[in-house]
Amino acid sequence: MPSNALSRRAILQRSAVAGGVLSLGPLLGGATEALAQSTGGPAAAAGKARKDVYGRIGVRPLINGRGTYTIISGSLMLPEVREAIDAAARQYVHLDELADAVGKRLAKLTKAEHGLVASGCHAALTHATTACVAGGNPDLHVRLPDLTGFRKTEVIIPAHSRNVYENAVSAVGVKVVEVSTPDELKRAIGPRTALIYIMAGPRVDESELPTDVIASIAGPEGVPVLVDAAAEILTVPNVHLERGADLVAYSGGKAMRGPQSAGLLLGREDLVRAAWVSSAPHHGIGRGYKVGKEEAMGMLAAVEMWARRDHEAEYARWESWLKTIARRVSAIGSVKTEVTQPDGLSNRTPSLAVTWNEERLGVSGRTVVDTLYEAETRIAINTAGGGDDPGRTGVSITPYMLQPGEENTIADALVRILTDPPAPPAPPRPPSVDASGEWKLDIQYLAGSSTAHRLELAQDGATITGTHTGEYVSRRATGSVSGRTVTVRSTLSESSGDALDFTFTGTLRGDSMSGELNMGEYLKATWKAEREG
Repeated sequence: MPSNALSRRAILQRSAVAGGVLSLGPLLGGATEALAQSTGGPAAAAGKARKDVYGRIGVRPLINGRGTYTIISGSLMLPEVREAIDAAARQYVHLDELADAVGKRLAKLTKAEHGLVASGCHAALTHATTACVAGGNPDLHVRLPDLTGFRKTEVIIPAHSRNVYENAVSAVGVKVVEVSTPDELKRAIGPRTALIYIMAGPRVDESELPTDVIASIAGPEGVPVLVDAAAEILTVPNVHLERGADLVAYSGGKAMRGPQSAGLLLGREDLVRAAWVSSAPHHGIGRGYKVGKEEAMGMLAAVEMWARRDHEAEYARWESWLKTIARRVSAIGSVKTEVTQPDGLSNRTPSLAVTWNEERLGVSGRTVVDTLYEAETRIAINTAGGGDDPGRTGVSITPYMLQPGEENTIADALVRILTDPPAPPAPPRPPSVDASGEWKLDIQYLAGSSTAHRLELAQDGATITGTHTGEYVSRRATGSVSGRTVTVRSTLSESSGDALDFTFTGTLRGDSMSGELNMGEYLKATWKAEREG
C-alpha cells in the first residue's frame, strides 16, 4: 500500500505497535517525569531554567519553527535519550559486543531481522553499500573505494530517487546506473549490480517503479534493495521491509529525537552485520563514521521511547499550538491562515501558512522571516507564497520541534511585526554601469582559488541574463544592477541530484568587478573579474 494512502491515525497507531508489548527495563529510569517533558506535560516547565551554554561562546540559540533541518541542529533529544547517554558515558564496554546487543534489541523493537546504529543516515547508507559490495570480506573492504577487480561495482538508482544524498552510496566507488521503467531495470541488473538505492517519498509511490515493483524484479536476481527513509517516522512492522526492501536507513536526530549524530540501519541480518564490519572502530572506508557507546545507547533509548510515546497526543498538541498562532494573527486585517496536513511518512507534522496582502500591511513574508531570525529572541520560520494571488505573501510555521510556550512567543512576534512592520528595504537605484560582456573570474575560496569560472552577461536596463561557466559545466545566470552594484545568480541542479547555488555581488568600475560570493551551504568566498576583449 502506498504510504500516502495511510491515514495519520493509522500510521501513528502502527508506529507505536510495540508499545505495551516490550518492557523498557532499567534503561529508562525516571520515565514518568521524562515522558511528561517529552510530550510537553507539566514537568516541561522545569526544564526552562537551563544554562545557556551557547551564549557563553557567542552563539545565539533559536526557536525552531522550521522543522528538523540539520543546519539548525535537527531535533532536541528526548530526556530519556539524554539520561541514556549520561549513563553510557560512565562505563567502558567492548564495541563489537555492544553493536551485537544493540542490534538484537533493535530487531525486537522494530521487528526487523537486525539493526545497527550508525553516525547518521548518511553513514548508514555508506555502510550498507559497503556491505553489498564487499560482503564483510576484509580483503575487499580495505581496498575501497578502489573497485579494481571487484565483482560488484554498480548501483542502480531509479530516476525518481536521484538526490543530493546519494553521495553516501557513490562514495564507496560504485558506478551509478539510472533507470526509469521496469524494463530498463530488468536490463540494467547484471552480475556487477551490488544493490538498488531508493529515496523514500511520494515520487516513488507515484512512479512506474515503486518499491514493491523494484523488489519483485530485484529479489529473484539476488540484488538487495536499500531504502533511504531519513526523514520518515519509524513504522513497526517496517513498511519498506514489508514492501520487499532488504535494508532501510533512518536519521536518528529527526522524528525519533535521538542523537543528531546517529542513525539506524535495519533489515537483513547478514547485510546489517556486514555493514557493522565496515563501521568504526574497524579500519577502512567507514573508520571516520565513528559511533560512540553514548550515541549507540542514546539511539536505542530513542527507539525504545518511539514504542512508548503517545503519538496521537503529540500530534494533537502540535495542532493546538498552530490554532493558538492562527487565532492571534487572524485578528489582523487581510491575514488568512490555513493548516496543512502532511502526506506520506516524511516529516509527519501539520504546518500553518499565514498569508496577507503585502501592499496593505506593508511588509513581505521574506522581510518577516529575516527580521524574526535576527531579533533578540531568535525565531526560525519559513516563507510561504500567496497561492494564485500574486499580491499575497506570508510565512509558514512547523510545530514539529517547538517546545511548550514557544507558540505564544511566535504569535507575539508575528502580531507585533504585522501591526508595526519594519521599514521596507531601500528600492534599487537606477543602473549607472553596463555589465554586458565576457568576464574572467578569480575566486578566492577559504583555502584555495580558481580562475576557471566565466560570466557571459547581457544587460537590458537593470536586468541581467547570461551564462555562468564553472569548473565543469555551464548554467543559466540572472541578475540585476543597482547603481554600480551588480548581482548575478546561478543554480546548478544535475541529474545526480547535486545542487550548487552561487550569488555574485560586487561593484563594477570600468572593466573590473569585485565583491563577495555567497555559495549557500558552502559559505562564502571573494571574487574579482576582468572584462575580456
